[in-house]
Amino acid sequence: MNKPYSPACDRNGTPILEALQLHFADRRHVLEIGAGTGQHAVRFAAALPQLTWQTSDREDYLPGIRMWLDEAHLPNTPPPLPLDVKGAWPGRGFDALFSANTLHIMAWEEVRILFERLPHILAADARVCIYGPFRYAGQPISPSNAEFDAALRAEDPRRGIRDFDAVDGLAREQGFRLVEDRAMPANNRCLCWQRQD
Repeated sequence: MNKPYSPACDRNGTPILEALQLHFADRRHVLEIGAGTGQHAVRFAAALPQLTWQTSDREDYLPGIRMWLDEAHLPNTPPPLPLDVKGAWPGRGFDALFSANTLHIMAWEEVRILFERLPHILAADARVCIYGPFRYAGQPISPSNAEFDAALRAEDPRRGIRDFDAVDGLAREQGFRLVEDRAMPANNRCLCWQRQD
């Protein structure tokens, strides 16, 4: 197979990295959920060498992720883990979690399960950063986001851009406090929470 490539990962990598350099500066072991092509993992692990960057995704994405990791040959990127949010999760031991462009392609029930699992795998002072588009007060923040949301729902009614308040509510229920809602290019956001145990 050819190595997978996402132009969006190249476009959004720098602004995401700027957020992670702030919020993950003192972290040691991050789990990436929905690593996709593996491009973000290679870029962020190279820029944040103090981190062990653990990728994960559904089984069918793992070969492509391995291609990126093998080519980069970084010392802080272990082999990717199979992870479907509705299935088995890795054990505890992570002090950070990152995910990009995943919540809007999951069913809401899967988003809820993701947040419910966080206390079981994350350390007491863990940080969570999630990148992607969000709705505010029930509304998309731009015409392009509205079009994207409609296209997602037409493809699968369970998908769609998630409402910020609803997602923040799931995080708060699991003991996480929002520490930054950062505006990003192309009408995206980077939401970061701190566990408050």
